[in-house]
Amino acid sequence: MNRAVCLFFIGFLAISCPFSIQLHAQVPGPMPEHAKLKDMEGKWNFTLKAGDGSDASGVAVHKLECGGLWLTSDFACSFGGIPFQGKGLDGYDPEKKKYVGIWVDSMTPSPMMFEGDYDSTGKVLTMIAKAAGPDQKPATWRSVSKIINTNEHTFEMFVTPMGGTEMSMMQVTYKRAK
Repeated sequence: MNRAVCLFFIGFLAISCPFSIQLHAQVPGPMPEHAKLKDMEGKWNFTLKAGDGSDASGVAVHKLECGGLWLTSDFACSFGGIPFQGKGLDGYDPEKKKYVGIWVDSMTPSPMMFEGDYDSTGKVLTMIAKAAGPDQKPATWRSVSKIINTNEHTFEMFVTPMGGTEMSMMQVTYKRAK
């Protein structure tokens, strides 16, 4: 390696190490709110009933990652022979004092960004997103995740078109894979 490049890296490390140590001391770890996300961690078999009466089944894997700050979700099934894949990222934002999430999937070109809270029982998480509805016009989406026990939880999704009435879009029942 060129001597000048070596000296550059040594100088860079000498300058950045104290900053890195100081930054590391300020990085927050998981908060009590993040512990709630641990209830969802694991491999799950699911059945899905869509609002139009169709159904599907598949597998979802939820993992706490990034030092326990984020729950990643990998969701896969088939709708009428068409493969479907979804990815989620959920966490707790201490500045907003809200749970936050982002969802992307193979049937929707825009991400859905949610925020919400658990109810007083700590078993029901309701989150809201503003995104395009099935007609591609602005709508409000509401998701409700309920922890039944350590081996089962449910998820429901509703949409309210602008100026319209809320409709059920799907109900998903998750059972922990053995």
